[in-house]
Amino acid sequence: MSDRDRFRELIEAYVLGALDPEERSAVEAHLAEGCAECSKARDEARWLVSQLAYLAPEAQPSDLLRGRLLETVHAEARAKHARKSSRSVPFWMWAAVAALLVFTLYTSWETVDLRRQIAESIARAQAEIAKRNELQEMLETNIVTDPRSVRIPMASDKKDMPQLEARWHARFGIVVAGQNVPAPSGTRTLQLWLIPKVQNGKPIPSLMLRPDAGGKFMLLVTNPPETMEATKALAITEEPAGGSAQPTTKPIWVGTVGSP
Repeated sequence: MSDRDRFRELIEAYVLGALDPEERSAVEAHLAEGCAECSKARDEARWLVSQLAYLAPEAQPSDLLRGRLLETVHAEARAKHARKSSRSVPFWMWAAVAALLVFTLYTSWETVDLRRQIAESIARAQAEIAKRNELQEMLETNIVTDPRSVRIPMASDKKDMPQLEARWHARFGIVVAGQNVPAPSGTRTLQLWLIPKVQNGKPIPSLMLRPDAGGKFMLLVTNPPETMEATKALAITEEPAGGSAQPTTKPIWVGTVGSP
């Protein structure tokens, strides 16, 4: 085997840093002599190795895989009967490129499919939310405008608080509405209570709501925890986020429930 052929077999291992110091020095001395063919093989090997990094940017080879790869490179570089190729790129390196390309394409397809599924789920959720909001607005309108609804003014003993108004429909539920309602501090919320007519009856907790940024307050209770006939009054208190089982503050608004 001529010196040129011997060095050609060591070029790939040299680029990957898989040669021992003696072999590396020999290759560098040969390249310094100006061998055009080996210099071209070195440049092609460097280009191919650089492309491996871009084929799968998120994949990190394990230490075991990298060790085996270096062992394979070293063994091929030193093999006496290695199959010669008309090109400077060996078969094992093309196989590595193909494997990484397949892995990248598969990963990219999975990413695209996952993004599509997420987008479809978001679209369905948005459609459900829009449908629910539409139904809620229709129900609120029906309760407020239906003459069978009982009107319940809810006053506050605080001069700076606006008056709220509740409408209770025996079939559709309760709507409590108001404008320019100040938001509770922090994450605290406003909670509705039903005060039973029975003597010493404890307030029954209902839903919670914070007014929006413009101060609009519109609370819809489709399934009140008590009937209108058994309820003496409605009250609203300020409670911690998530509500309370029993009132922790004095009611801000109270309204007496009349006869339906």
